[in-house]
Amino acid sequence: MFKLESNVLQKSDILKLYTKGCKNPQDFMAGIEYERLPINLSDYRAASYDGSNGMSHILENFAQINNWNFIVDQHNIIGLAKEHDTITLEPGSQLEISTKPERTIFALKNKIDKINSMLKPVLEKNKVTLLNYGVSPLSVCKNIKLIPKRRYHIMAKYLWGILSDVMMRETAGIQCCIDFKSEEDAMRKFKLANKLSPFMTAMFANSPIRGGVDTGYKSFRALSWLNTDNDRCGFAGKISEEFSFEDYIDTVMKTPMIFIQREKQPIVINGNVTFEEFLNHGYDNISANIDDYELHANLCFPEVRLRNFIEIRNHDCVGGDLKYAILAIYKGIFYDNNAMSETEDLLKGLQYRDFSEMRYNVPKCAMQTAVKNYKIADYAKEILKIAEKSLKNAQTGENLFLNSIKEYTMKGLCPADVILKKWNGVWNKDLGKMIKYLTELENNV
Repeated sequence: MFKLESNVLQKSDILKLYTKGCKNPQDFMAGIEYERLPINLSDYRAASYDGSNGMSHILENFAQINNWNFIVDQHNIIGLAKEHDTITLEPGSQLEISTKPERTIFALKNKIDKINSMLKPVLEKNKVTLLNYGVSPLSVCKNIKLIPKRRYHIMAKYLWGILSDVMMRETAGIQCCIDFKSEEDAMRKFKLANKLSPFMTAMFANSPIRGGVDTGYKSFRALSWLNTDNDRCGFAGKISEEFSFEDYIDTVMKTPMIFIQREKQPIVINGNVTFEEFLNHGYDNISANIDDYELHANLCFPEVRLRNFIEIRNHDCVGGDLKYAILAIYKGIFYDNNAMSETEDLLKGLQYRDFSEMRYNVPKCAMQTAVKNYKIADYAKEILKIAEKSLKNAQTGENLFLNSIKEYTMKGLCPADVILKKWNGVWNKDLGKMIKYLTELENNV
């Protein structure tokens, strides 16, 4: 942690959190955070935190067998860690694997495959599967308890929006992390990632069945985010305008605060002040420090979040190589200047209102969403071609990870389209057949 310029937190101190992320392009890496839904195979309901085959027991069993360290909150197991890798639980017991960023997608895949192979016998013993899907297929939020992590209980009481409980307790997604070389490069990538977000959400839409029924949406996960606390979700700034680190900081600082930590105890603020007000005037005789800003920034959930890297957060959980295809697209575009320029040219005719409108239409229509005189599918095919050409030129072999999504995109489809066709056809709305399909899809890769 760097030293503050004075005893009083300055904006220049906050700025260093972002500028320290600048890297030489030859040192660029990529990272992934991979969430899945724990499902009881006996009844297809969400696995609970407690109980003899609950997620707490599963993590404890895994740690004992594989020598991982516990992450706890008031003695409750909320995750595991080993060196730079973590296995953590999201609010509704969704399981997330997060590994140290790597230079290649192959290295990330090897790590995740290794962790999955260690998880498999523990999960099988407890008759639980980790579903590669974007929303709980049967259990709904009112029947899914929050894990005993204080932060999540504070968030659940504060976050507004008619689907905020769905977002917290039912959904699972894929997040990707990419590097930048300078502030200018970071802002270019940040703006382009925001513009790409509705297209990527559509391409990987994978959550049409919820509560055991067809919801009428291809990404119910994306719908839940649209209906969660617009103060801190969505686009972080108007993406068609000039934007800087300072502009991003200003956006975060104008967001109402949820809580801060002092001596490992949460102090609930409950939106009474913004961070800007806290910085200027304090709160209840408490002055702001750099840890407060970092916590507050991490309690803002834009689809693209700026840290000392760029975190892109808007994808449904998908299985097999599809999850790596997400990262391959971003690597292909963002780590090649020509590919970035081609993508910017592809999207240059679209305005802020077009991207905003797409965000609201994509959850329902996915690849068939209208974009002026075209459909998202038309743009998605071109985005994929740009990424593939770039990866082939890089000669890393990572273009192979695009094959899984090409099967869908070039037909104008997303994973949800295939599920819906089978759901209303050969599966005859049988949830067990959908679970089996998703499980086999993963195991056959």
